[in-house]
Amino acid sequence: MTDHPPPWYDPVHRRHSVHLRDLDYRATGAYFVTLCTADRSMIFGKVAGDEVHLTQAGRLVEDCWNWLAEQYLYVTLDAWVLMPNHLHGILAIGQTPGQRKPLGRLIGAFKTVSTKRVNELRGTPGAVVWQRDYYEHIVRSESDLASIRQYITDNPRQWALDRENPCRMRR
Repeated sequence: MTDHPPPWYDPVHRRHSVHLRDLDYRATGAYFVTLCTADRSMIFGKVAGDEVHLTQAGRLVEDCWNWLAEQYLYVTLDAWVLMPNHLHGILAIGQTPGQRKPLGRLIGAFKTVSTKRVNELRGTPGAVVWQRDYYEHIVRSESDLASIRQYITDNPRQWALDRENPCRMRR
């Protein structure tokens, strides 16, 4: 008798997928995503008070996030925030005729374009900017959407306690 790996295991990269196996990520709907920089490097800015003050690299990443909705007409960007070492955003995939990229490919396109632009700015061709994967949450209701929007809005104000902040205060 042979042991088979579970269906969510990726044998090529020897890792577990965080994505739902049976979900069509091209489907119309809203997704809350979080992307982190490699090694949680604080390259996009600093938080002072309730505001994020972006570096030039951070402004380039903002441009690239907006590029998603310009490049893919079926993509709408809802609330989002770029923090010193991560991005939180709500991305909606709308109905449109023709082929649509799944969520993972859209995030991949964003990471590719933003990495290229940041590396051009820093003179670091080929350097890794983003960690390999990303977190996602399917937005399932209006109350879920409202809660996520509030979380995004509050994120700079909560930076001192944020688990992505390497200098966070412990509760």
